[in-house]
Amino acid sequence: MASTQQLAQLDRLERQVTTLVAAYQQLREELADAHTTVQQLRADVRDRERQLKDFQNQENITKLVNTIAGEPANVNELKLRLNEYIREIDKCLAYLRE
Repeated sequence: MASTQQLAQLDRLERQVTTLVAAYQQLREELADAHTTVQQLRADVRDRERQLKDFQNQENITKLVNTIAGEPANVNELKLRLNEYIREIDKCLAYLRE
């Protein structure tokens, strides 16, 4: 009879271990998914910060143009020239990122 109880107890322990292993594997998968999500969110934050910086630079350039230019004709010419420079700098930055 003692061996029947021991077998039953051993069977219960085996089921518990199996349950724990399955739960452990599920948690590992969830952790891997969480790590992936964190990486994606960090990349999104970097992109947003870059976009914000670009917008701030454009705003500063616009303010500079408005301050420097006195005549309307010069304002348009200066804006066009600065926009060309900005596009060229953006191309250079994109090339450097590759």
